[in-house]
Amino acid sequence: MDDDHHHLSLYEAIVMLESPEEVVNFLKDLCTPQELKALNERWEVCQLLDNGGLSYRKINEKTGVSTTTIARVARFLNDEPYKGYRSLLDRIKKEKKNVQENVETVNNSKQCVM
Repeated sequence: MDDDHHHLSLYEAIVMLESPEEVVNFLKDLCTPQELKALNERWEVCQLLDNGGLSYRKINEKTGVSTTTIARVARFLNDEPYKGYRSLLDRIKKEKKNVQENVETVNNSKQCVM
């Protein structure tokens, strides 16, 4: 009898993590320090590319990440169909906008009360 159906995929397991601490601990168990460093570097490059204004060379100087990796991240950010980077970046921007709007609402409410 095949027991493979009893095992979660990596993706399913990641979705089940419930806190940032659980994510950190899971990734520390799963990845080598060098793999974690590479993942962190790619994410930093992704954010720098999304912010715009920096050339690949400037991003390389700022992060130490090779221009080849920077180009790969840029390709996945802009051209590939998966949109994993894009969906998370957009969600972060939306959350920041919501927080800013809530702060402005609170500040405006305080001004009206005074």
